[in-house]
Amino acid sequence: MNKPVRHIAILTGALVLSLLVRATWVQFVRADELSNHEKNRRVAIASFSQPRGDIIVGGKPVTGSAAGDGDLKYRRTFTDGAMYAPVTGYSSQSYGSSYLEGVNNKLLSGTDDRLFLQRTADMITGKPRRGGDVVTTIDPKAQKAAYEGLGDRKGAVVALDPRTGKILALASTPSYDPSVFSGSGKKDQAAWDALQKDKDKPMNNRALRETYPPGSTFKIVTAASALENGLATDVDAATDSPDPWVMPGTVTRLPNQNPTAPCKNASLNVAMQNSCNTVYGKAASDLGKDKLRATAERFGFNQEYFVPVRASKSTFPKDINRSQTAMAGIGQGSLTATPLQVAMMTAAIANDGKLMKPYLVEELRGPDLSTIEKHKPEQMSRAVSPDIAKKIQRMMEDTATKGTGKAALIDGVTVGGKTGTAERGKGQKNLAWFISYAKAADGSPVAVAVMVEPDESVPDAEISGGKLAGPIAQKVMRAVLGR
Repeated sequence: MNKPVRHIAILTGALVLSLLVRATWVQFVRADELSNHEKNRRVAIASFSQPRGDIIVGGKPVTGSAAGDGDLKYRRTFTDGAMYAPVTGYSSQSYGSSYLEGVNNKLLSGTDDRLFLQRTADMITGKPRRGGDVVTTIDPKAQKAAYEGLGDRKGAVVALDPRTGKILALASTPSYDPSVFSGSGKKDQAAWDALQKDKDKPMNNRALRETYPPGSTFKIVTAASALENGLATDVDAATDSPDPWVMPGTVTRLPNQNPTAPCKNASLNVAMQNSCNTVYGKAASDLGKDKLRATAERFGFNQEYFVPVRASKSTFPKDINRSQTAMAGIGQGSLTATPLQVAMMTAAIANDGKLMKPYLVEELRGPDLSTIEKHKPEQMSRAVSPDIAKKIQRMMEDTATKGTGKAALIDGVTVGGKTGTAERGKGQKNLAWFISYAKAADGSPVAVAVMVEPDESVPDAEISGGKLAGPIAQKVMRAVLGR
């Protein structure tokens, strides 16, 4: 073989070898990446070639699939879409999926590895691929009470079963109907674009993903820290709390919301009934940032968790001085919390100090209704001792019967409550908060956190947790209790 031919042969062999290496790399190493790539049209065609499994609430599906035209045969439908959107999320041929639709996409579309045997059997018998179902913990009556209670106001409601961590209601308003952009046509695109431009941000999940100053609802955590660190032992004993009280290192007086309330040297109990900032702000300052933060973290602050949808982290700040700690102790300053976190605080107190991990999915099941995965309740932390929790329960129950929490009372039921009015930045309306729980013989079956963000039509004098948020909390508790 002459030299030019030999060079050509070597070059040709190298090219063939490189093609073989490249083909092997694509077919084996990058196979999963390419087959699941968002721009791979075959993925979308396969995903929407058959009806999806359903998301179940109260034993009934709140989702469905409708046949359409084109190569994407089925589009997602939602029953009471706006009410359940913070739970289900969306599933769109054009815009992907979110929340439970996204987290459980493989199961719902039938591609989950745990459905391998089912898929194999269906392939043998000629049946089309089928998706599994997601069974939620949501109580449909509680969800309806929360959603309708919020009405056309901005806000959020979270209701938990303190004994297990089940999320019984998860509402966020204003909301949206995921059905309007579940397809891939021009109308779907127009609906999506309109939602993205909406100044009220209806696609924001205010219950899980938005954080706010929790206001006076945080005083239950400050009370817990004061009791566990020995700053107070008797919730009915007078405290050393001047009124007015000047915050350390400043010339600023910490005001009480009601200037006529008996806050001077008030006990923790009386101060909770009247939501005295001076008592709880001074207690927080005397405790110091480290002790108060340690208590807050046992209630879930400074942690990211999944329900299985990701919830935003609620934060207790680290580098703050004594006056800033006083503000944190009354739920202001740089302290922030999601409504889910505020509900968790309430649930931990209602559950005698034991904080259960919140969860939204009870069971995953196959197309044949067999159980693939069953959730087991899990303790997240021991927030406070049972003795301290019972002391705070008594204060919350006194607040409901004697103080600012009367809006949550239910005849024949022991109820604990606490109002909160949280200040925000300049030019923004205050937030109205309310937390409550109902007590039964076997513990508390429900704890609720309600946050309402008033619009400009609500006079400042009318913004209070008791007026705006308390009645919603009562309706949700009634729904869970069946009263």
